[in-house]
Amino acid sequence: MYQTQRDFHQNRRQRRAPYAPFAPLAPLTSHAQQFGALVLLLTLLCTACSAPGVAQPKTIAHEPIASGPVVYTALGASDAVGVGTTQPDNQGYVALIDHHLPRGSHYINLGISGIHLHEALQKELPIAIATDPRLVTIWLVANDFVARVPYDNYMNDLTTLLQRLHTQTQASIYIANLPDLTLLPAISNGIARGGLAKAEIEKEIQQWNAQIAVIAKKYDATLVDLYQANSQLTAHPEYISSDGFHPSAAGYTQLAGYFWTAIQKNN
Repeated sequence: MYQTQRDFHQNRRQRRAPYAPFAPLAPLTSHAQQFGALVLLLTLLCTACSAPGVAQPKTIAHEPIASGPVVYTALGASDAVGVGTTQPDNQGYVALIDHHLPRGSHYINLGISGIHLHEALQKELPIAIATDPRLVTIWLVANDFVARVPYDNYMNDLTTLLQRLHTQTQASIYIANLPDLTLLPAISNGIARGGLAKAEIEKEIQQWNAQIAVIAKKYDATLVDLYQANSQLTAHPEYISSDGFHPSAAGYTQLAGYFWTAIQKNN
């Protein structure tokens, strides 16, 4: 049994903590100190915003999106909830993807504000499998990156997530990676105030994205590359909400378009 998307959405949205602004930083002397300070700042912002064992993969039929009704399940964090808009139930990217699906389809939005991937393995993944979806979207990476979750821990958790979805559902799986977070006002301001190493952060984003692509390919998930084309999602001011971090309504429209373009290509 599972609840409707609205039940999940309302329950998760109630847990969102208020936005906390950046505080000025003193000059830092090392990259570790610099990035640590940025993490502290972004962790405050992302309040709105180790792995189980992995069995050997087995073959399962993954069907394309049919012309008839489908079950669409979204795993994510505050962006799945629609934080940054005035009407998250209608303006978030999950609802916008649902608008493109065949008549009679329904969606279950499992997004929880502030969640990390490891926690989602317990709080979102079991429900996602139980919904028996034909379409799954995943955007569960920004909070982990910002919080400095160790690279290996995150990639192990991502392997668990995709392996279980691949072997225990018939869903077509679409996963988004990191855009260039350094272009977001909330983050670029923190970099400027603290004298942080922007190039080093960009290098780490690229490293994470490269391995996300490898794992996605291994488990037949389609990568939705938000870093490509100069990271349009974070490069355009109109796509960013007033908090300087989450997408605006226009940004969610763009994000939904990226996902839907990938879905169409596979069908």
